[in-house]
Amino acid sequence: MGRINELRLISRVAQMYHVERKRQAEIAEHLRLSQATVSRMLKRAESEGIVRTSVIPPAGTYNDLEQALRERYGLPEAVVVDCSEDRDGAIMARIGESAAHLLEITLSPGEIIGVSSWSQTIFKMVENIHPQKGARARYVVQTLGGMGDPSVQTHATQLTARLAKLTGAEPKLLSVQGVTSSREAKLLMMADPFVRDTLDLFGAITLAIVGIGAVEPSELLARSGNIFSARELADLAEAGAVGDISLRFFDKDGKLVKTPLDERVIGMSLEDLAKVDRVIALAGGKAKTDAIAGALRLGVIDMLVTDRFTAERLTA
Repeated sequence: MGRINELRLISRVAQMYHVERKRQAEIAEHLRLSQATVSRMLKRAESEGIVRTSVIPPAGTYNDLEQALRERYGLPEAVVVDCSEDRDGAIMARIGESAAHLLEITLSPGEIIGVSSWSQTIFKMVENIHPQKGARARYVVQTLGGMGDPSVQTHATQLTARLAKLTGAEPKLLSVQGVTSSREAKLLMMADPFVRDTLDLFGAITLAIVGIGAVEPSELLARSGNIFSARELADLAEAGAVGDISLRFFDKDGKLVKTPLDERVIGMSLEDLAKVDRVIALAGGKAKTDAIAGALRLGVIDMLVTDRFTAERLTA
């Protein structure tokens, strides 16, 4: 899939230059590439037969769906990956591969990366990243509490620590519950100096990588214990919630669903996420379609990486 991911980006650069008539400097700034890289990609687009008199999308890429997502949701960028099956496992694997390539090629020196640590799709991304020899991040910051059931708690810690190692960064763990028993318990945990040290970095994050969840929690999140009760989840659904980003819920129109449950979550708020320079969301699957649509309408996501089946549903 490495060649397809490379050709997809080359195709997008060519489209912006030849069809959208953007200057190379604009393309470089928009896609977080160097101008020299943009120039090389435009030459590759010709040698690969992508550019003739128009942009010819390579097999396995979906320029039309990406453009439809950008136009439908006012989304700055979208990546639609090929997938042979409309099945969660296959979808997560393909999205993870594409997101890994994207991060490798767009990572800037000194980047402070925020990562939602309970996402299986983000874990797939980390599995596919190669160690970075050039641009190195400064910190990888865990943006949702990672303590939970010991049988799965290591997932959150490993994801953050491994991404930090691969990007040459220092990991900043959030070693507390993602969901506390009460507001008072949350305040007590947040007073810990190590926890405070991580929370204070939220405002400095330059790149946030997030998953999108349906109201019904994923298997991994459910096993972690970092969830609300069935009654609380039912109340969220009754309030119009269709999905969440790091346990911050929203409705189908992209409006925040505020409840007292927010006061029990230790993690990044959607208001803070909106201030991050670049937010990349990784999500796909039939069960998450409504949640993804609502998340895109929040206006905080700069790039969505999804699969072709989900993209078709989102643009139908």
